[in-house]
Order: sequence, then C-alpha cells, then structure tokens
Amino acid sequence: MTEETRLKQQFTDHLLKDLDALEEMLDKDLFEKNVTRIGAEQEFCLIKYSLRPAMKAMDMLEHLNDDHFTTELARFNLELNLDPLEFQKDALSQLENNLVSKLTKANKTAHSLGAKIILTGILPTISKRDIELENISPKERYKRLNDAILAARASDFKFHISGIDELIDSHDNVLFESCNTSFQIHYQLVPEHAPMLYNWAHAVSAPVLAAATNSPLFMGKRLWKETRIALFQQSADTRKSLSPYREEQERVTFGKEWEKESALHIFQDIVSRHSVLLPIETTEDAPEVLKNGEIPALKALNTHNGTVYKWNRLCYGITDGVPHLRIENRYLPSGPTIVDEAANAAFWTGLMHGIPDRYRNIHQKMHFADVRNNFFSAAKLGLQSQFTWLDDHLVTAQDLILDEMIPIAENGLQKAEINEQDIEKYLGIIKDRVKKGKTGSHWMMDSYNQLIKNVSPEEASVTLTEGIYRRQKNGNPVHTWSELRREEGGGWRNRFRYVKQLMSKDLITLQEDDLVALAKNIMLWSDIHHIPVEDENGKLIGMLNADQILKIAGTKSNEEFKTLTAGEVMNTNIRHVSPDTRTREAFSIMDRNELGCLPVVTDSKLVGIITLNDYVKLMGYFFREISENHDSKQKTDS
Repeated sequence: MTEETRLKQQFTDHLLKDLDALEEMLDKDLFEKNVTRIGAEQEFCLIKYSLRPAMKAMDMLEHLNDDHFTTELARFNLELNLDPLEFQKDALSQLENNLVSKLTKANKTAHSLGAKIILTGILPTISKRDIELENISPKERYKRLNDAILAARASDFKFHISGIDELIDSHDNVLFESCNTSFQIHYQLVPEHAPMLYNWAHAVSAPVLAAATNSPLFMGKRLWKETRIALFQQSADTRKSLSPYREEQERVTFGKEWEKESALHIFQDIVSRHSVLLPIETTEDAPEVLKNGEIPALKALNTHNGTVYKWNRLCYGITDGVPHLRIENRYLPSGPTIVDEAANAAFWTGLMHGIPDRYRNIHQKMHFADVRNNFFSAAKLGLQSQFTWLDDHLVTAQDLILDEMIPIAENGLQKAEINEQDIEKYLGIIKDRVKKGKTGSHWMMDSYNQLIKNVSPEEASVTLTEGIYRRQKNGNPVHTWSELRREEGGGWRNRFRYVKQLMSKDLITLQEDDLVALAKNIMLWSDIHHIPVEDENGKLIGMLNADQILKIAGTKSNEEFKTLTAGEVMNTNIRHVSPDTRTREAFSIMDRNELGCLPVVTDSKLVGIITLNDYVKLMGYFFREISENHDSKQKTDS
C-alpha cells in the first residue's frame, strides 16, 4: 500500500465518522438557532504600477501581519476573511466599513512594496505568462491540489468559451483558476430550513448574478458577462471523458436537482458523488469528541467540502463554541467597488431572509433544469437574459429583479431589522444599476469596444485596468461611472512596455508547400511585407519577405516562378522574441540586425509579429505625449 493510498483510506474513515457526528448533532438539536449571522470573503488582485500582476502575496502577508488575510492559489492574489456579523441593524454598513478599513490597510501595504490592489472579477491585463506553475502560492496544499486535479484528469486542461470572441486554449496546470477573484457572502440558517433555503438560493442565483456581473474579458477576449463561471468550471474539471452513456458531476457545479431531504443529505451527497481529492492527516475522532461533551471541528468533512466547488455551498462551522450551518454564495465577482459589493450582499441576504411563503416549496413549482439554465444564461448575457420562472413563465432579468426580487429583498432586510437608511442605500444601488443596465461588465465592455477602434487589445486592457482602479478609489457605484478616456492608460511606457502590447496577432501565414506566387499576391492584396511560414503543428520554420520575392521573380522565368514553394526560398535563420520581451529590446535587435520585422514566439509557436511600422506607430504616441505634456505645461504656466 502506498503512502497516498494509506492517507486516503484514513481520511475516508474520518470523513465517515464526521458524517456520523454531524447526524448525531442534528438529531440532538445542538446547532445555533436564535441568531442569524452574515459573513464575507474578499478576494483581490495585486498589480504593479504598470498594471500587470504583481507576485507579492507572500511579502504582503508578512508585512500585513493580520490573520484576516490569507493566501490564494496564485502569488498575485490574496483573500480577506471578515469577522461574522449578527444580521441586524447596521450589519450591512458595518460590513462595508470593515471592507474599507481592511482593504485600505492592504493597499497601503501594497504601495510600500511597489504594488497596489484592485477588485475585479478577472484582471484585464493578466496573460498566460502570469499563470505558469512558478507563480503558484508556495504552500504545499496548492501544489498537492494541482497534482491531484491533473492526476484525476490524466490530461491537460482544455478551455473553450464563446462570446463575441472565442477562447480555445489548453494549459498544463490549475492556475487558470487563479484568474478568478470573487466576493463570497455567507448566510447562517437553522438546519431544519436548510433544504428549503438551499433550493431558494439556487432559484435566485440567476437574477442576483445578472445584476452583478463584472468579468466580461479574459486575455483580450470578449466572452461571457461573467466569464468567471465558465473559466472556473473548466479549470477545475476532473472528468476524464464526457461519455453520452454516463453522467458524471463536475467538481465545479451548480447542481443537477432540487434538495428534497435534509442538511445531512446535502453533505452525504458530496461524499457520494465526489472522490477524495486532497486527503489530509487528522486525528480527531468526531463521535468521541461529542461523547466527551465537546463540539467537533469535522475537519475531514470541511476539507472535502472545500474541494467540491458548488456555486451555492452548504458549510459547517463553529462560532463561540456553538456549531452552525451556513450557505456560501460563491458566484459573485470581486468589485467593481466596495459599495457595489455591499449592495450585492444586501440584495442576496435580503432575499435569503425574506423568502415568501409562495416560494417555500419552489421545488414543486419550477424544474431544476430551468433554474440551472437561468443561471448560465445570466452568466452569459447578464441583464440581457430572459429567465423561465414559475409556471414556465418567461420574464426578462430586469423585470424579475425590479418587480419581484427587490421587493422580496426589502422585506427580508426589514424582517431582520436592518437600518432603514441602509436598506434604501444598498437596494437603491441595485435598483439604479438594473434600471440603467449598467453593471461592471456593461461598463467594461462599452469601454473596451470604444478603445479597440483605435488601439490594440493590449493597450485597451491596460487603459481599462487603470480606469477601473481610479474609479474604484473614488468609491462611487459602477452605474455612476464616467466614460473611459484613452489617456487614462498612462504614458506610452505603461501601454507599450512589452512586445505583446504592440505586436500584431491577426496573422497571415503559409506552409512550406504553398506557392511563392501565392505569397506574392497576398503581400500585394494585404499591403504587407513579411509572411511567416509554419509547419502543420503551428511551429515557425521560416520567413518570406517582399524584397526577397521580388528579387527571385526578377531572376526566374514565369514558368519557373509558378512552381516555386515557400520552403525552397524561405529564410530559416530566424531571429525572434517572446511576448514578454521589452519593446525597447526588440527594436534594438531589429536595428542592430537591419530587420524589417521580428516574429514573436512562445514554445516554438508563432503568436505575433512586430514590424518597423509598429516602431513608427510607437514613435507617434511618444511625440504626441511630449507635445501634449508641453501644451499642458504652457497652459499651467500662463
């Protein structure tokens, strides 16, 4: 027996004991009932002043010296865990104030390390280089998680997400998951209400998400309104095959059916359907702890539950020595501002606390397949979604939120005796955001679409990130944000520091068997001077240039020229650079070697090209910036 097998079997034994102890605690009515608490987890990104990911997580934790902060999967993310609050009076404004206080502390610490923090579902400037395995957090747990998921899959991760653009990619580690940052909200419940509220949480997921989307972009691709949903599901998918004869539940899941039994059954189901992924050493004998009159931590059960990534997750915890159950809302994105997050928290907790009588048996009134479809429609389309609601009635996201969901949430907050001014403030933000149709995703997409009319996707991503950061610091809710201006991206050093920010990615390529005559005509039609030559696997093997082809055409007869192939005349001694090469270095290489272009290559695969025309464009930006700064100085002086 291997050590891993021994550990897994031991862990499974503790898992079963934990379930026995949980059942006993439920039977003996040991769970807290006389108070409702809410809580939150805030994930955030660390970025350099150049607006790209900063691998500063461990330095941050050392300087923060605050147990509320902890690691996330990647070195450029951190998590803040807020203390739970009793759900009454000023709980929501206190939640907002606690976020402001802790995140201000984090931002000051980041500045001392040459970085800053930003709240956004997916950082627009993140690149594939940032999610190499070297950037995983240096905790053994994360390496084991990566190895376990890869072993379960027995293959690389495959990604295919379609929106306005399309992402098709693969990756050899779990760090695609680290591109997602969320704002998770917790709502404590009494065990006998768990199935009803668990079902209700699933039913309202679509309208809550539609009102809060904030992740429309990933690596320059315009995908879903909440791309995190698709990206997370595909980055932690442990299924080996998708056979039409067998249904295997995803590790990241919305669920497949209503819960009709009990809180205990929800936990039993995750043990039944999901194999142990991350076994740990634990010595707690939960039934024995109970026998001694103490409350067990149920460490094995909580660990296993933490490796099944349900968008609505039932969790076990202990507060002041008393056990409780809570639902964690895990689908909401980080940002766009703290007050937007507090409003999202008010909307969801109000809905959870205010479930009307007509929805208490929702499992008898709606098909779960419709609820699931509503959720993914919200993730794809946001407020433009249309949902299937009670009695198969079709309703727009905006109408459902404004006419039904907000009144229910208001009633729930009043039932919890939340301060009236807070109810008006936070639900007012949701109402205005939905009426205007201006979520974070809407603002980002509008801004990005305007920018790419005149600039590259890379420059647009940098400008967008700076625009988010500035408006986030001001703290106004996203529906009031001003239009993004191109100048907000900062100087040309920010926008064009690396080759990947300037290179052309929409390439015309040929293969070595293609005719030179075809290359000649393509150059004339497209007004280009260079064509890369690839093999059948996309590996760069040569370059053709216009001067070379014209020279050959002048020395060959028409008949000879017609039969020439790219492979016969291409230049195979190719200088190239990577996407992360400094732009200044790339142009220096071109200058020293009198080159008209440089291919941009990753793992021998062509990903872009940079030419002298790009150099001329960069100089244009540079001189325009000098001129604008000079004009601005003259106005100031006068």
